[in-house]
Amino acid sequence: MSEQVHNRLAMVRAERKVSRQSLAEAVGAHYQTIGYIERGQYNPSLDLALKISKFFNLPVEALFSLEPFRPLTDEVYGRNQP
Repeated sequence: MSEQVHNRLAMVRAERKVSRQSLAEAVGAHYQTIGYIERGQYNPSLDLALKISKFFNLPVEALFSLEPFRPLTDEVYGRNQP
């Protein structure tokens, strides 16, 4: 069984105002595949992960990780210490 690949695809897509359909067309995938990836139900191939990263002009590690991503508010503003 393969390890889950975590991603920020839905967040980046929403931020850039890109639909699943237009992303799928740009990277040569089916729009449902994009949804499966976003929900963690499917791990993208290396080829597809690189195409998606190139589409958004981001490094692949900005979109995909083997470890869960920290919340963006923690990364941008720092974790609040109690």
